Amino acid sequence: MDVDSLAIVIRALSFVATLQAAGIAIFVALFAEHLGTSAGPIRHWGVCSALLGLALVIAHHGLEAARMTGEFSGLWDIGMQRQVVHSSTGAANATRIVALLLIAAGLARNGSGRRLLGVLGAVVLAFAFLLVGHTSTRPQRWVLAPLLLVHLLIVAFWFGALPGLMLASRREAPARAARLVASFTAIATWLVPLIAVAGLGMALILLPGPSALLRPYGVLLMVKLGVFVALMMLAALNKWRLGPAIAAGGAPSRTALNRSIAMEYVLIVCALAATATLTSLYSPEG
Repeated sequence: MDVDSLAIVIRALSFVATLQAAGIAIFVALFAEHLGTSAGPIRHWGVCSALLGLALVIAHHGLEAARMTGEFSGLWDIGMQRQVVHSSTGAANATRIVALLLIAAGLARNGSGRRLLGVLGAVVLAFAFLLVGHTSTRPQRWVLAPLLLVHLLIVAFWFGALPGLMLASRREAPARAARLVASFTAIATWLVPLIAVAGLGMALILLPGPSALLRPYGVLLMVKLGVFVALMMLAALNKWRLGPAIAAGGAPSRTALNRSIAMEYVLIVCALAATATLTSLYSPEG
């Protein structure tokens, strides 16, 4: 595996771990009253995600110097590493590290103050993405930055909620789990479509024209759109059928809900992998 390929894999995994940690912090803060025996395991999952994300961010940071030289020997090039540290990438990674430490600290123990600390970490993590990438260098940054911030925070909220919903459906009483699913879908129904709205807004600004959809960057954007449509179909199934069904109890309804949630999880991971690839290798114009 060459340097670029390894860097993309680690970056994709870091997106998964960091956004999951941020989303779990938001989920726990929003739905603490609906969590009983599942609260501890959900927080533990979030802490583990934050610590894994921390390791992956540090690993990807080190690989940036290797990407600059085109060889793994760049890992040991002090001069190149110093350039990375003082670049926008270095600033973004430093911000991510601070954010992940805040999230881990916020989820380590229960309490309203801790939950607010975790949410603060999630917001700081989202801001780290504004420091690098195609949206950070455009004259329209004043509109691209808020669109990206909204996009990231809602994606994190959705992605982080999936482990929480799965654990709650297994550990909580049927009625309590059903109330949690209903409360989540009531919020998600209004927030999740904004992912597409923000994404479309950014695409209209970044892409030079319709022909760009035939280039690698545009193709990967269309893949992400297809994944989003599939996710919306699964979300509708959870809202109208599988979520209410668990109130009646029984293993089959819980199994069906967990299977649907697992499919959502896999699809979001695929979307994050596509994002890591397009932002690492391609530009909207190329």
